[in-house]
Amino acid sequence: MTTTPHSPTSNAPQESGFNRFLRATEIDPRLLGMVGALLLIWLAFEAYSTIVLGRPSLLLGAAQADANGFLTPRNLWNLSVQTAYIGIMATGMVLVIITRNIDLSVGSIMGMVGMYMGLLQVEYLTPALGLGHPSIWIITVIFGIAMGALIGAFQGVLIAFLNIPSFIVTLGGLLVWRGAAFLVAGGKTIAPLDDTFSLIGGGSFGALGRTGSWIFGVIACVFVVWAFMNGRKSRQKHGFALRPVWAETFVIGLVCAVIIGATAMVNSYVWPRGNIQKYYTGLGQEVPVCAQENDIYSGVCATFGHGFAYPVLIMIAVAIFMTILMTRTRFGRYVFAIGGNPEAAALSGINTRAMTVKIFTLMGGLAGIAAVIGAARQNSSTNAMGNLDELYVIAAAVVGGTSLAGGVGTIYGAIIGALILTSLQTGMVLIGFGDGSYQRIVIGIALVLAVWLDIVYRKRIK
Repeated sequence: MTTTPHSPTSNAPQESGFNRFLRATEIDPRLLGMVGALLLIWLAFEAYSTIVLGRPSLLLGAAQADANGFLTPRNLWNLSVQTAYIGIMATGMVLVIITRNIDLSVGSIMGMVGMYMGLLQVEYLTPALGLGHPSIWIITVIFGIAMGALIGAFQGVLIAFLNIPSFIVTLGGLLVWRGAAFLVAGGKTIAPLDDTFSLIGGGSFGALGRTGSWIFGVIACVFVVWAFMNGRKSRQKHGFALRPVWAETFVIGLVCAVIIGATAMVNSYVWPRGNIQKYYTGLGQEVPVCAQENDIYSGVCATFGHGFAYPVLIMIAVAIFMTILMTRTRFGRYVFAIGGNPEAAALSGINTRAMTVKIFTLMGGLAGIAAVIGAARQNSSTNAMGNLDELYVIAAAVVGGTSLAGGVGTIYGAIIGALILTSLQTGMVLIGFGDGSYQRIVIGIALVLAVWLDIVYRKRIK
């Protein structure tokens, strides 16, 4: 008998069509997992609302006027606004966690900065400049971001140069800044704030509107096409492998479809009747019949779509800036180098202490931006603002794929993680579980599950 020799490749596992698709398009499997989890959460809440609670569903052709379901323009619009400030801080938390640190003070920084901004407006700027002066909101925003950055820099110095663990420094900051916010105003709520400043928080008048949003959506699609084409030219220039043309076209089409779909969704959320009446009264014109009869989804009233809210636009701008910072600059390479191996990074000439100060300064500045949005949305400065938000920010970064072991994390993952957590909170409120206890239980389970999945994923990679 003779033995027929087998080719070394005959027993090699064949790559599945789905894996070949992922390899060709270069779509991150973890991104697919997060998006899938988000869609599953949305569909689960919509199904519960429709089947158990008996509410009409837009998926089944229900009237748009129904606003009690989960997948309604009103709820999704509010969901995007509520995600904004958590997402903004989560992008900074990604850098902190990648470098094997933690920041437990971001919620307290947000609360303290918000309180000082309220005092600045009410007790200093308004008496000095006059009610409604156009520079009040500008000075307030600059002051808030600068104050947050200074607090972050102070904590970074303690961590980097005094070698105090970031957990201890920021835990102390959580208590100190929260207490300082209470003392400076004596526990009072500071309100109302400047009208122009309040627009930054969103609302019917704090959004781009229908026309502006469509312009923004078209510009965003053009930017996506340009970015992909520019990336392809850069690969050709440096001799790197190129995506197949069909894969490039598919990814561009998918991203643009998401942008156009999101634009249509935010534009389909029409202003409330009272705001339409206020708009026409301010112009000195007759209020249309559709606003008088509360038929806002017909006639001229239907053209008053909210569009993208200003907090969402700010979050998008921050996400783009942070992505460029992380992927296209020396600073970003240093962040990943420190997270991968701090000792090797220091030996290679990276000033890890200065980098730590810069990272915490950036984190503080982002907390200041979140404070601007939070105070503007509430039109007041309260002692409750930012309470426990540090836990949601950390959870958003971890759920979004940032590894607590350091060295791994993405900006878009943090944004999706923030959207997942906000969806869980909003969905539980809509189905009747508005008690914060249930929300914290679910968020805690989601956090532990995300860390476990990260451990499993890292083991498979190894």
